[in-house]
Amino acid sequence: MTVWDRPEPPTRPVPLDRQRIVAAAVALADEGGLEAVSLRKVGARLNAGPMRLYGYISTKEELFDLMVDEVQAEIVPEEPPADWREALRLLAHRTRQAALRHEWLADLLGGRPALGPNGLAVTEATLATLDGLADVDTVMRAVETVSAYFTGAIRREIANLRAERATGLSKRDWQRAAGPHVTRMLATGRFPALAKVVHDGTDVDAGTSFATGLEWVLDAVAARLTPPPA
Repeated sequence: MTVWDRPEPPTRPVPLDRQRIVAAAVALADEGGLEAVSLRKVGARLNAGPMRLYGYISTKEELFDLMVDEVQAEIVPEEPPADWREALRLLAHRTRQAALRHEWLADLLGGRPALGPNGLAVTEATLATLDGLADVDTVMRAVETVSAYFTGAIRREIANLRAERATGLSKRDWQRAAGPHVTRMLATGRFPALAKVVHDGTDVDAGTSFATGLEWVLDAVAARLTPPPA
């Protein structure tokens, strides 16, 4: 039985329910990452003992599942686009925006399928726009391919943001600090392809890089979407 199927215990002197528990857990994670979340800390924020929380949530993994589903509500489009490409594009960008608001989400993306009501709504809205464009297996591979791209891109972007905070160096500061080393290495002539990128490549921001890569992935998916035989 999943956490969504299990009934909540009766109300007790300190008002408590899964919605309040999850809201407190999300707030803790927003402040300090997933390592800041424990049933003890959530209980303390709600002025309730951790044992009371076990009546609502059995494990920390269940709590993480509920937290992800809570944020999935921010990803579900109010009116899903009718066009499959726009629907997948919207899913990718809304997931990225949610992860930038809740950086801990990047640590939980790409794991087990989201089975909460909001997670299922996201999946349904996405699959519905692809229905009939190809056989079911092709549709599933298309969604998985786009998801794999934006999951990886989001994780990389969040990792870079965390590195900036940990070192106190912005991307440009880090490039300046590493510049002398990179220049010496490129001068050896052992890395001609990399030298060309460093000297001739265009430096773009994370949002532009994300959007460009996404369009390339969508182009590849479009080439594979052929209607199934009648």
